[in-house]
Amino acid sequence: MDLRLDVSERDGWSVLQVGGEIDVATAPRLREQLIKLVNDQRFMIVVDLGAVDFIDSTGLGVLIGALKRVRTHDGNLALVCTEPRIVKVFEITGLNQVFQIFPSVDAAVIT
Repeated sequence: MDLRLDVSERDGWSVLQVGGEIDVATAPRLREQLIKLVNDQRFMIVVDLGAVDFIDSTGLGVLIGALKRVRTHDGNLALVCTEPRIVKVFEITGLNQVFQIFPSVDAAVIT
């Protein structure tokens, strides 16, 4: 399955909508997009995982790396995730304690 990436701006945040599967084959594209946002001085990022069907440890690693990158610039990276299977991955790994996870983009950009 292919990975879909779409960037938009909302209330001072860059919103990266992700769709498809984030795995060892597609995670490099996600990493490149997140690095590009940081290189473009975009340090407030929302990653919308609402259309993601699957995420593996490689994808989780990309998100952790992006969080570290934005925090070095006093930024923030928030996640939007409503799919129970994907939320469970964050809970099982304890990453729900690391990331701010919101039910919608609107809720994320208010923070």
